[in-house]
Amino acid sequence: MRLRTTRRTLTGAALAAGLAFSLAACSSDDASDAGSADSSAGSSSSASSATDQDAFPTTVATKFGDVEIKDQPKKVVALGWGDAETAMALGVQPVAESDWLNMGGEGLGPWVDKGYDKAPEVISTSEPEYEKIAALEPDLILDVKSKGDQERYDKLSEIAPTVGVPDDKADSFLTGPDDQVKMIAQAVGKTTEGDKILQDRQDRAAKIKAEHPEWDGNTLSAVGASKTWGVFLPGSVRVDPLMQLGFRLNDDIASSEAGQNGFSVSLTDETLSRADADLVLAYPISRTEQDIAGNDAWKRLNATKEGHSVILPKEVAQAFSAGTPQAYNFAMDKMVPLIADHVAK
Repeated sequence: MRLRTTRRTLTGAALAAGLAFSLAACSSDDASDAGSADSSAGSSSSASSATDQDAFPTTVATKFGDVEIKDQPKKVVALGWGDAETAMALGVQPVAESDWLNMGGEGLGPWVDKGYDKAPEVISTSEPEYEKIAALEPDLILDVKSKGDQERYDKLSEIAPTVGVPDDKADSFLTGPDDQVKMIAQAVGKTTEGDKILQDRQDRAAKIKAEHPEWDGNTLSAVGASKTWGVFLPGSVRVDPLMQLGFRLNDDIASSEAGQNGFSVSLTDETLSRADADLVLAYPISRTEQDIAGNDAWKRLNATKEGHSVILPKEVAQAFSAGTPQAYNFAMDKMVPLIADHVAK
């Protein structure tokens, strides 16, 4: 049931205590909580210069109501999956972040060219350390791509204004990259930069599609390889960028009832043949590339027999899973040649 939307002005300073929530709808269930990096509670994010800031106060619409941010944020905590990288792409360095892909270190993927000037605190993913967050005295918390849990949101908003999931995303981890960029850009006063990121991504997809008209109309299955198989549905960052290149979902999957909270359709070794398509991509999650290649069900696919299946290298799969501006560019650089070599002609 949708939550009632109310207008809220959030201020902060109370501590909050433990929260646990399930990551069942997020297929990165193998990611573990990262440890803290050395940082000072008083460190600040890289704020933009006065010449390129948006006007404040600003209001961001979320599932939990409108969130008013009164002043340009100087100390940002980024907790959602990819929120920190998105902030970095906009020129803002969070004082703390969560490492959803278990990258270690500063929690950024290898596709991020410029890291932090000062290492952030690393906050656990499934159950944030609210005391640690409060001690940083943030003036903005980003939780834009997360489970969208009311209790988690309430505890965070006790500490500082918190931008949670979009108002049309009641399900877990389904915030799309466009919404993630738009909401974070608005919250940190960087809408011009956000618009440019989105336009650049749209232009790149259009260019790739124009260069490969032979892909148009080919069927696609993007398969997550975890304890079971999961074929991703529209709305997932693992499949949407490929559909923008002209691919369409395998008809069987496209006509299926949405599986895991509308995120994917679950298959077993016995039913994996439903994923056969002109191009089948495997995203290693809790299974390794070697495990997938040796799996009998994978080998039985017509796409595998005919050379139209691809097991994505780990970094490419992680980049697509992150879906941040930097990760998207990295993934496309690697993915386009792989598709060109394996798509059914």
